Amino acid sequence: MFNRVVDWAVQNRLLVLIALAVLIATAAFQIPKLNLDAFPDVTNVQVAVNTEAPGLAAEEVEQLITYPIEAVMYALPDVEEVRSISKTGLSGVTVVFKEGTDIY
Repeated sequence: MFNRVVDWAVQNRLLVLIALAVLIATAAFQIPKLNLDAFPDVTNVQVAVNTEAPGLAAEEVEQLITYPIEAVMYALPDVEEVRSISKTGLSGVTVVFKEGTDIY
C-alpha cells in the first residue's frame, strides 16, 4: 500500500509540489489568525498579607495576628483557599480567589 503511494508521488512530482505549495501558502495565511500565547497566564488570583511583629514568638504571632487575619479573609466573597505561615516576628497569609475574581 505504502509503496503504491510512493510510486504515485514519484510519477506525479509536479502535482505533489503544487499540493505542497498550496498547503504551505494556506498555513502561512492562517498562522497570523491563531490566538496563541507563548506563555499563557496560568497563575491564580491571589493576595498576600505579610505582617511583621518584632519580638513576638511564633505562637504569639499565630494567635494575635495570623488567626484574626485568616478569619477576616475567609469572610470575603469568592475565596477559594486561605494559606498562612507564622514565624518568629512574621505572619504571612495568602488568600486564593476563584478564577475571574476582580480583586481591585
